[in-house]
Amino acid sequence: MDWGIQNRLNRLIQKDGKALFLPIDHGYFQGPTRKLEKPGETIKPLVPYADAVMMTRGVLRNCVDPSIEKPIILRVSGGNSVVGDDLSNEEQMTSITEILRLNASAVSMSIYVGGKYEHQTLKSFSRLVDQCEDYGIPTMAVTAVGRELEKRTARYLGLCSRIAAELGARVVKTYYCEEDFAKVVDGCPVPVVIAGGPKVDTALEVFEFVYDGMQCGAIGVNLGRNIWQHQYPVAVMRGIRGIIHENLTAKEAQQLFEEVKSGKA
Repeated sequence: MDWGIQNRLNRLIQKDGKALFLPIDHGYFQGPTRKLEKPGETIKPLVPYADAVMMTRGVLRNCVDPSIEKPIILRVSGGNSVVGDDLSNEEQMTSITEILRLNASAVSMSIYVGGKYEHQTLKSFSRLVDQCEDYGIPTMAVTAVGRELEKRTARYLGLCSRIAAELGARVVKTYYCEEDFAKVVDGCPVPVVIAGGPKVDTALEVFEFVYDGMQCGAIGVNLGRNIWQHQYPVAVMRGIRGIIHENLTAKEAQQLFEEVKSGKA
């Protein structure tokens, strides 16, 4: 592997081979999102526990202190919105020059396998890989499903993840599914991180699917709403980090959550 790409991946994926990515890029298609109205303030207490933060160039420039020491995963795709006809109508929106100018450690782009604009997003991602490989920038494919969350089966997610890897993704972000998630990971020859999906009701539910996903072979997570929309975001973040980097079980993570929440840890 090229030295530059390996060096950047080593900043993202820690020495234990695991990673906790914090995405705050949701506004690129859904506008002001609850708890992300001021993204810089939202992430300030969370950044110390993240291995990398994922965002768009606009938020990076306007909301994040340039002295931040955490790696940035730059969201470079867009062109759609929640009020548009089809969320899969997405393509590359940020140039390689801009990626380099902003000193991104990696880039991310959605692919919509099975969507109306499947070919467009896959071709756009392939072009992105070509551009980024020339400059040693890792690419992360996001296996998006739009509004059709019922698609999140192992067969579908395995298809999406393998295609992303075949096109050159260095990391794949995909959803967790309760049945046969290990097959999704086993069929993907590059590291897999778990996407958050819809917000769940309790922190324990988050800890359970993160723990289960890690047991199935995922190297970590790329979770946003289930962290920063929670009443106690730092406590949730600490619990998830405990599972990923300290080998805590879901119940042990819940105990840590309660301790942080009450100020005991």
